[in-house]
Amino acid sequence: MAPVESPRRLLTAAAAAALILTTAACGSSTDEASPPPPTDSASASSAAPEGPGPATIAIAGDAHFMGRTAALLADPATVFGPVAEVFTRADFAMLNFETSVTDSDDAQPKQYKFKTTPAAYEAVKAAGIDLVSLANNHTLDYGRDGLVDTLDAAEAAGLPVFGAGMDADAALAPHIVDLNGTSVAFIGASQVWELWDTWMATDSKPGIAHVAHEERLIQAVENAAEQADVVIMMMHWGTEGDKCPNDEQKDWAKRLSDAGADAIVGTHAHLLQGEGWTGDSYVAYGLGNFLWYRDNAYSNDTGVLELTVDDGELTGTDFVPAFIDGDGRPVPSTGEEATRIEEKLTDLRGCTGLDASQG
Repeated sequence: MAPVESPRRLLTAAAAAALILTTAACGSSTDEASPPPPTDSASASSAAPEGPGPATIAIAGDAHFMGRTAALLADPATVFGPVAEVFTRADFAMLNFETSVTDSDDAQPKQYKFKTTPAAYEAVKAAGIDLVSLANNHTLDYGRDGLVDTLDAAEAAGLPVFGAGMDADAALAPHIVDLNGTSVAFIGASQVWELWDTWMATDSKPGIAHVAHEERLIQAVENAAEQADVVIMMMHWGTEGDKCPNDEQKDWAKRLSDAGADAIVGTHAHLLQGEGWTGDSYVAYGLGNFLWYRDNAYSNDTGVLELTVDDGELTGTDFVPAFIDGDGRPVPSTGEEATRIEEKLTDLRGCTGLDASQG
C-alpha cells in the first residue's frame, strides 16, 4: 500500500456549510471449515463509478428505526435528512443497520430490542446507501426467524447486506464491489458477547458472523485480501459508553490487520472512539450513534467516515462531522460545532495506541 500523505483530511466548516445549503435536514460451532466464497461482484450498486481513478466510500455508524426515528418512516425518502448528500456524493456508501425487519413477536431475553418495517430499507436506499452490515447485537432481537425475515426483506428491497446469512459461510462471506477499477471487499463481524452462542451463524443455522468463529473469520479476511485489492472490515465491538477501545478491540484490530484488512471500522459504543493507523491498516474504532431513536444516549456527536481508494489501494481518509438533532437525524456540522467534533476525534487517538500516519 502506498503511503498516505494526509491520513485524515477533515471537512472544513465552509464545505460543511455548503453541504447543508445544497440539501433539505447502533454456543456454536467454530469448526475449521473451508473459507466462504466471495459474493458475486455483479451485486454491486448501480451507482458504482465506471473507469479507472479514485473512488470514495462513505461509512456511517448505528441506525435505528424506533422511537422518534420510527415516525420519520412516514416519508422514507426524507428519513436521513441533509446527511444523505454525503452518501449520494460518494461512489459507494454503507452503514450499520442495527435492527431486525420483522413482524415477529419472538422477542429475545435482552433489555433492548429493535424491530422495524421494510420501509426502513426504502429509507436507506433513498439516502444513497448501497450496502448495510447486519453483524451486530440487534439483528436477531426477534430470533433466527426474525433474521430470516430481515434477510428476505433486504432481498425484496434489492439492498445488499453482509455480516449475517443463512449459514456461517454466508455470514462470513465478503461482499465485493468494483469501484473505478479497484475491487473492495466488505466483511462484518460482531464482538458483542450477549447471546452470542445462539446468535452466531453455524453450518446449519442462520445467524451473524462473530469473533467466536475465530480462525474461520481470519481465514475469510485472508481469502478476501487475495481476491480483492482493498478489504474493509466492519466490527461491532467495544464497551458501551467508553470513549477508549478496550483490550479485546485492540487485539482484534491487530489480528485483522495482520490478516490483510486495509481498514477496520467500528460501531456499538454509542460514542466516537479514536482513529489512526496500525502499520498499513487504518482503524476507526467507533463511529458513534448515527440515526438514533432516543435522546441522551451518551453523545450526539457523530459523522461519516470517507475512505478513498485508487489504483488498487486505500489512499486517503476523511471525516465529515455531524450532530444528531431532536428528530434523531444526523446533521452535518459547521463552524464551532464542526471544529469541536474534529478536535475531539483527534484527542481520542491518545488512548488507542494508534499512529497519526501510515507506516
